Amino acid sequence: MELVALAAEAYVYGYPLVRDLSVVEGAMYTGYGPLPPTPFNHFAHADRPVPPDTPFVSVGDDTVRSVAHLDLSGGPVLLHVPGPDGQDGQNGPDGSDSAYRVLQFVDAWTDNFAYVGHRPTGTRAGDWLVVPPGWAGRVPDGVLGVIDAPTSVVTVVGRSGAERVRAFQEQLTVTYAEPGTHRTGLPAPDPDVPEPLRFFEQLRVWMADFPPSAPDRAYQDRFQPLGLLEEGASPYVRADPVLVRALTEGAARGGARVEEADRAAAVCAGWVMRPHLFDYNLDHYGVGTIDSPEWRIADREASYLTRAVAARSALWGVHGYEAAYARALCDAGGGRLNGAHSYELRFEGRPPAEAGWSLAVYDVAGYDGDAYGMAGYDVAGSRIGESLAGRVPAYAEDGSLTVRVQRERPDDPVAAVNWLAAPDGDFRLVLRLCAPGAGILDGTYGLPAVERVR
Repeated sequence: MELVALAAEAYVYGYPLVRDLSVVEGAMYTGYGPLPPTPFNHFAHADRPVPPDTPFVSVGDDTVRSVAHLDLSGGPVLLHVPGPDGQDGQNGPDGSDSAYRVLQFVDAWTDNFAYVGHRPTGTRAGDWLVVPPGWAGRVPDGVLGVIDAPTSVVTVVGRSGAERVRAFQEQLTVTYAEPGTHRTGLPAPDPDVPEPLRFFEQLRVWMADFPPSAPDRAYQDRFQPLGLLEEGASPYVRADPVLVRALTEGAARGGARVEEADRAAAVCAGWVMRPHLFDYNLDHYGVGTIDSPEWRIADREASYLTRAVAARSALWGVHGYEAAYARALCDAGGGRLNGAHSYELRFEGRPPAEAGWSLAVYDVAGYDGDAYGMAGYDVAGSRIGESLAGRVPAYAEDGSLTVRVQRERPDDPVAAVNWLAAPDGDFRLVLRLCAPGAGILDGTYGLPAVERVR
């Protein structure tokens, strides 16, 4: 295989690792969105959903985020999860509660390998032991369970409904289960590598320190001619011009392949929903995950492209069975949604989501057409839903729900309750469903048409 084509494959394969760890590193020193800079093995907490004037990933902004990057190089850690009201033992007798809470565990390759919370385990208070690859120590008495991490650095993403979130966050802690020396930063790429080759140097260093599953290791052996399997001194400091050209062109070709695949679903025709975007994890099924064919991409090589698309457009997003997202850029007639018009959506009943749902309006500032929307502003006051942040809607006597989307507040008081304010220009709608029902996941539930009424 020619070197350029091989380099393009390596880019697609390695992009999620480089993207993930670059964000992890940035989070440690500069923070991430509304989260402050935080070292390994500590939680960073937002104190509210993302503010209306903050450009940020649109999905999930109606929950409050807590993020911890765990380093397990010195041994396992204990993750203490409080009850939903922030007090141990204060929730129901079966550990359940109506508040939506989930802790998502993501390895360095962006595989979602465990979930703890409302849907998978309930909200019972207690400790979870998070252990590094190959660990064979003694499990402490009294822990709720063991979470086996595929890599020695993992990210824990907490999503909480807005109610009682501060008390919950204060009791969400990480402690060391064993004495050991933990790293304070990530392995450093050689600073003398020229900038055009920095991606491949990061991939080389981090691939060695955070090896993937055995099948993936067999796949990545093909990248030996690119220098990605070299140990010790970097082969890219004084690389052969032929290799430099191949890597540079391959990165451009691989990046274009990922972007094209991401945009393929971004069509302006009704709702777009991708509940299977995170089905690329084929090897690690821990607590709270579903190990079944419908949640697995059968073709391993195809999974690498899907994984890269997810890392590009929705880093640290969750499996569709945990939460599903739909977005609409156009009305039922194909016209772009715009604040110059008024729109209605009629839900025949409550959207099928066990742990809550929300519908929100976003403008399109900086929106690049990906299926989730990596940029844009949440329009102030334009979110309704249940069990999540936002106004609770009013249903009609027949159980239906009609939502009006327009710039001006409706004169009719009932319509005003279910009104979402639109911006002056183009906008999009994002529907979020937590623990969605079967109708969402198998496509039999019809999302309501966005009808232009004026």
